[in-house]
Amino acid sequence: MADDTTVTIRANFETREAADLAVEHLVQQLGISRPDIFIQSAAAENTSGSRPSGGEVLHDDASRDDAPLAGDVEVSVDIAARQLPKVNRIFGDFGAMRVSSV
Repeated sequence: MADDTTVTIRANFETREAADLAVEHLVQQLGISRPDIFIQSAAAENTSGSRPSGGEVLHDDASRDDAPLAGDVEVSVDIAARQLPKVNRIFGDFGAMRVSSV
């Protein structure tokens, strides 16, 4: 009999870009429904991460200074317990920090 236990896994990312890529892989590789995945600031303030990425980084190595870099971006998702190793691997592939599950 398969283990149908559901666990919530959370991971913090330094950039919104890394969080978005992790979410994309959860959806495409594991078939997790996008509405079941949540992205939010890991702190009380709005943030796009703790360091510049994507459009915040300019080609001449100068970064924009108007991005809300107030902390990490948290991704959380409810998954079947049997998916935990695969989700952990995807989070790790994109630089997740402080990964936890309950």
